[in-house]
Amino acid sequence: MHGLAQFGARIIAVLFLAVLGKAAVVSAATSPLEDQVDHFVRTEMQQKKIPGVAIGIFQRGEVLLSKGYGYANLEHRVPVTPATVFQSASIGKQFTAVAVMLQVDDGKLSLDDSIRKFFPDAPESWQPITIRHLLTHTSGIADYFEAMGTNGIAAFDFRRDYDPDELRRIFYELPLDFEAGSDWHYSNTGYALLGFLVRRLSGRFYGDELRERVFKPLGMETAQVISEADIVPNRAAGYQLVDGEIKNQEWYAPMVNTTADGALYLSLRDYLAWDRGLRKRAILSSESWDEIYTPVKLSGDREYPYGFGWKIGQSQGLPWYHHSGSSQGFHLYISRYLSGELTIVVLTNLYEDEPRRFVDGIAEIMDPQIAKVLPPAPEEN
Repeated sequence: MHGLAQFGARIIAVLFLAVLGKAAVVSAATSPLEDQVDHFVRTEMQQKKIPGVAIGIFQRGEVLLSKGYGYANLEHRVPVTPATVFQSASIGKQFTAVAVMLQVDDGKLSLDDSIRKFFPDAPESWQPITIRHLLTHTSGIADYFEAMGTNGIAAFDFRRDYDPDELRRIFYELPLDFEAGSDWHYSNTGYALLGFLVRRLSGRFYGDELRERVFKPLGMETAQVISEADIVPNRAAGYQLVDGEIKNQEWYAPMVNTTADGALYLSLRDYLAWDRGLRKRAILSSESWDEIYTPVKLSGDREYPYGFGWKIGQSQGLPWYHHSGSSQGFHLYISRYLSGELTIVVLTNLYEDEPRRFVDGIAEIMDPQIAKVLPPAPEEN
């Protein structure tokens, strides 16, 4: 009976911690690393009013820490766990890039093909724009979130279910901000177009292409395109701050949540499988991975620290690959330091949060030298 009483007391303690939102994963003993990360994460959450956070620290393909803090759903008091599914926002662009490079490896296109080769109804002014320009945000095509609502174009309506072909034709009306290849400006338009391109070349929705050729082979068991209709176990709710008060995320029409500029569901477990695939350079040819990780060359022999869906810097003289994402009550960051074979993933369900703080703080805990990164990163999502 004494052992049973101890067990009951421990269950009560665990439930008490969950009610306080301390952590969704509680163990009898924690490591020094976990203790430091716990203190850091909880302090940040309290200061920024963040409902829930998932932290993944992976090194050499193994888990150092995979843990949830706070709540995935405030209304039902559901705690965050490693299985909690968050929206990807712009982190999804790295998967879109892989879907495009699968078509390259299949011999269906070249990176230097004009986009008009595949969409001949596009404006003639788009002739110089290549697939590479779309992947690297150097096409000059204005971001549709920013440009729609100007120049006589109707504002983008997040509550409207656009037909994909209709949306593509709207993109054709967007202005060109600069000559292709001459500058860099983050453009969700380019990645949405790449999703339409994958469908045209593969014969199926880009999300289905990812499911069959990326998610399943890598063991990303809960990864999928966002769906309002599907039953998605462990789906987190997204939140935003309005006058300092936490509110539910704004509602988007279902089709808006399926474009290839960032519309996936991913859990920490999916990110671990993804990280292992990245380490093995799986799915794609070695040449395609080299292209993905090469900083884009601009005209005038200039370089910008962005590849295909990845921002690129250095840590201890070796590559540092990273990207953020923010949309619909979620803000996320993935950071891969090749110098320490270390990956840090931070998933939050508060739109106003900036998870780069979490990444930098955890990297400092892991190794202060790794945390010294160059160059300063562009923070567009």
